[in-house]
Amino acid sequence: MKNIYSILILLFFCNLTNAQDKEVDFNTAIKSHIKKYNIQSDIAHENKETEKAQVLFDSLVANHLVGTKFEDFKFKSFGVKNVKLSSYNKPVFILTYASWCIPSKGEIPALNKLAQKYAKNVKFIILFWDKKFKVKDIARKFNHNIAVCYANESYKNDATIVSNLKHTLGFPTSYFLDQNLRVVNIKRGGAQPPSKSSYVKAYTMNYNAFREGLGSLLIEKNISNEQLTTN
Repeated sequence: MKNIYSILILLFFCNLTNAQDKEVDFNTAIKSHIKKYNIQSDIAHENKETEKAQVLFDSLVANHLVGTKFEDFKFKSFGVKNVKLSSYNKPVFILTYASWCIPSKGEIPALNKLAQKYAKNVKFIILFWDKKFKVKDIARKFNHNIAVCYANESYKNDATIVSNLKHTLGFPTSYFLDQNLRVVNIKRGGAQPPSKSSYVKAYTMNYNAFREGLGSLLIEKNISNEQLTTN
């Protein structure tokens, strides 16, 4: 009887461990929780409770999305070939945009500088929710260390990408993935400096905001110890 009891306990803990080890994919997690989040977030924004809206977003990310497995998406690119996330074998930073969503002052130069500095350690991807011809001009503003991609509902094989990313967390949104495509963190775009900010201040704010996010993927010296340049 004692042996049977011991076996039952062992089986219980084995099943519990298997359940805990079972990997949850990002698509499933976002679909399970996005409806409730959207309702609460809409109410917060209607009441102009900006801080509460941010807390709701951070809670969704921390409690339900961090640790989930991203689908191995394949993005259409302006480069020589399309971008498949698993092909890089290193952490990935994805920032979603749209041609009608103008980046803040200093945002693109800050991204270019960070990509130049950390390209060996992290793959930088800018993903526009647009058709190719609408993105062509702005794509030239990003340096060669950044893969500029695009996705649209009308393009073949883009429906899943649009559904799980654009139609859930919107844009601009930053996704920080480890080399196994597990979500390490998700943040809203850049720093959004005041419109009257000087270029240097806006650049610095964006640089630090994106660098903070990259810190979840990198172990590096503090940004305050780095030499800030606008080149």
